[in-house]
Parts: sequence; C-alpha cells; structure tokens
Amino acid sequence: MLSVTPPLLLHRNSTLFFFPSFPIRTRPPSPLSISRCSSGLQEAEDTDQLRSDELSASSPFPAVKAAKRVVLVRHGQSTWNEEGRIQGSSNFSVLTNKGEAQAQTSRQMLIGDAFDVCFASPLARSKRTAEIIWDTRKEEMIMDFDLREIDLYSFQGLLKHEGKEKFGAAFQKWQVDAPNFSIDDHYPVRELWARARSCWTRILLHESRSVLVVAHNAVNQALVATAIGLGTEYFRTLVQSNCGVSVLDFTPCAEGGPPYICLNRLNQTPSSPIEAGSSGGRKTSKRIILVCHGSTQINAEPMDMLGVIKAQKIAELLLDLKANSIVSSPKEACVETAIAISRVQEAADCLGADSVPRSVEMKQMENLDIENILQQSNKNEMEIPSLQPGWLNGFEDRVVEAVWDQSEKAWQSLLEEVADEAAAEKNVVAVGHPALHRALLGHCLNLTKEWLGSFHLDTGSISIIDFPDGPSGRGVIRCINYTAHLGRWSVPIAKSTVNDKNI
Repeated sequence: MLSVTPPLLLHRNSTLFFFPSFPIRTRPPSPLSISRCSSGLQEAEDTDQLRSDELSASSPFPAVKAAKRVVLVRHGQSTWNEEGRIQGSSNFSVLTNKGEAQAQTSRQMLIGDAFDVCFASPLARSKRTAEIIWDTRKEEMIMDFDLREIDLYSFQGLLKHEGKEKFGAAFQKWQVDAPNFSIDDHYPVRELWARARSCWTRILLHESRSVLVVAHNAVNQALVATAIGLGTEYFRTLVQSNCGVSVLDFTPCAEGGPPYICLNRLNQTPSSPIEAGSSGGRKTSKRIILVCHGSTQINAEPMDMLGVIKAQKIAELLLDLKANSIVSSPKEACVETAIAISRVQEAADCLGADSVPRSVEMKQMENLDIENILQQSNKNEMEIPSLQPGWLNGFEDRVVEAVWDQSEKAWQSLLEEVADEAAAEKNVVAVGHPALHRALLGHCLNLTKEWLGSFHLDTGSISIIDFPDGPSGRGVIRCINYTAHLGRWSVPIAKSTVNDKNI
C-alpha cells in the first residue's frame, strides 16, 4: 500500500507551485488481472497511513462504456538527458536536435492513427514532443500537471556524480531501493504512483475511445504499472526510452465493473530495441529475447507465406544482436522461425554485420511447447488462442494451471541457458507460441497465473528481458510486443476501435 503524501512543493521556472497528491487505489481482482501490493512499502514506519491506504486500495478503476486504447509516449531526448543531469519535475530542460528528430519519428509512427484527445505534461520537453506528434490535428490537447516527471526535490539539477557526492547514502538508496528512498521528507516513488493513479481516473472518465498521453520516463512507468496492478517495487522494471511508445487497452466488463486492462505493447522505440542500453544506469550483458513465431493458417501446421516473411523480418532485426543460442518449441512454426534466425546470424560476416563468421547453438526445448496443452483442452475446438482480452475464458481452470506450470519449467530452463558464467555476454533467443511468452513475462515479474490476460503479443513480435544483475537478479523488461520490424505487416499502434469488440 502507498502512503498518503502531503501537498507537493516544486519549482517550475523559479516559481513555486502547490498541488495536492492522492492515495493510490489499485483495482480489485478480476478474471484477467489481480492487484498486488508493493512489498517495499512494508518497511514504512507510519502504520496509520498504511491502514488508511489499505482501505483506499479497494477502490477500483472507473468503468468504461466502450473499448478504450491509451497510447503513452515518453518525450524525446532533452538537454539534461544528454548532460546526465537529474531532471525530476524541473522545467529547465528542452529537447535536443536528436530529441526533436525522435519526436518527428514518433509523429510518423502515429500519423495514420486517429486520436480523440491528447493528455500531456506541461513541462517544456514533453509539451514540445506532444506538439510535434499532434501536428495539425484539431482535437483537444489537455495539459495535466499530474503528468509531470517524478518530483526529486533537492536532487533536481545535479549531475549524477554530484548527487552521489552530495547525498551519499540517500543517492545509493535512490539507486538500489527507490520505493523506500526519501528526500526532503518525501518519498518520491510512492508519491509518483499515487499521482499516476489519479491520472488514470481522469483519462478513463474522459469521453474518448483513443487517447494519446505524452509525458516522461518515470511517470509513464508508473502509469503502466498502476494500470496492470503492479506496486512501487516495479519502478525501473518496465523500461521507457526516449519517445518509446507503450499501449494499454481497456475493455468494458460485462457486469459494468472495472475494465479488463491489457498491456498491448511496451516501449516500441524510434530506434531498434536491440541496441545496447542501460537499465537504471546499469549496463546489461545477459539478455533473453522472446520471439513469437510467424503466423500460421492452422495451429501446429507450418507457417503460411506471411509467417515466412515475418520470420525473415525477425532474423534481419536480430542481425545486430550476437545470439549465443537459439532455443525453440519443437512445433514446426517455431522451428522454422528459429532456422531463419540462425541462417542470418551465421551469415553475419557476409551481410556486413560482422568481420568474422558467427557460430550459433540451436536446440529444441520441450518445455517451450504448450500448444499440445491448449489443443487437447480447447472446449470450442477452434483455432487457439485468439490472444484477445478474455481468451482464457475458453479454457478450464486446470488448463490455465497446466499452461502456467509448463511455462514455469520453461522459464527456469531459459534462466539456466542464460546463466553461463564463462560467457561475458549471453544472448538467448527463445522462439515459441505467443501464449507461452505471455506467461514467461509473468514469471519474469514474479506474478501469478491471474496476470496471463494482462499482456498481449502478436505473431512475429519480439519482447526483450535484460538482466543487469545477472539471471539470479530481477529481469528488466526492455520491450513487449515490438513489431516495427515487420514494416507493412506490423500491427497499427492505435488502430480504430470503432465496432471493434476485441481490441
């Protein structure tokens, strides 16, 4: 549970602003997603505040009348990003030339998509990004100050090494245990989660079907996490790169209660997600890339022509990644996709990506096969699964349990695969069914089977998990359901929801 915070005091262009903060309220259990509390907050000293928040946590998200899609975009690179300064909610940083170019790329990415409204942070770097993306659209733009970046008080404006020198233990706490980090009598991450939850209420109550939100790194993390019911301990676990796009779908509940909420994609970036990056300032050398096989016409049969094209597009995207091993489900579509990736990897020198040939280990892993479980248990005997909100309803509880148990074995096998201590870098590509990879994302985040409906994956997509602390540490999710590499066959980010029952 999150502590109720006092009013916020922050500086904006040397002017003081006071804004109320709100207690976080996670939604109650639903068929597709169950809320969980932040374990890090168990260390909070104010038990009275904790009791107050336990009561407020029962308040659900407001119901939606029709399916709603919300597209989150982080601002482009800013001058303080480039300098390595701690920005927080200060407003002295503006977009760099690179940041402007990133925003233009995002504009092109979203140019064909219809939005009913844009919510944006009024801080200059975010506001400018929103203006570039919104371009000539005539629809409403709403500047919501609760969408500002995390308030970091005395940290703001400091270079990172200055923060370490000036604040010592507090800066270390910020780096390794952010939910319990406090400064100037505030707990910034807890305040941020509360603020994100209040933003969702306004966004969901707005009469719109397709919403663009342009904000910042930390607040977008908090928006994603609070939407699917994750607490403050997940701060820095769901990466948001400059101009990275994340998508959440809100589907009405038949009983009129809180909506089903599904993370359709996370951090689709203007540049390739394969590029080396850092997670919370830490470089990673261990990585699992989850590849959903190319499309098939009938389950368990070889890929169709579009599936073959998608497999080749995946292989081209992964050319810039040195894959140490490729493991796949023994199903034909998965094996074919793995072979396509392997051939391009081993031809890297001929394709100009490497000066020396690559050797890639390939193997099939029985633990990655869940198709048999689904096919043998599909009550409706239809192509499985639709992978839309509610798809689990087509299966009995025992089937969902079997899928979850199988995916747990697969996750442990992948961790063993990536844990090679003899290799300074280890990149493992795992090719499987989208339903399996949804479960693997849940295991990465230490969730339960009730979260299976909280993620969406398309055939031909990739999702990337980094391990900055090694496989024994927490996985950091760099992207989910990345499809930009598919070109004309990629799934539109903000497709029209008109007469669409299954977003």
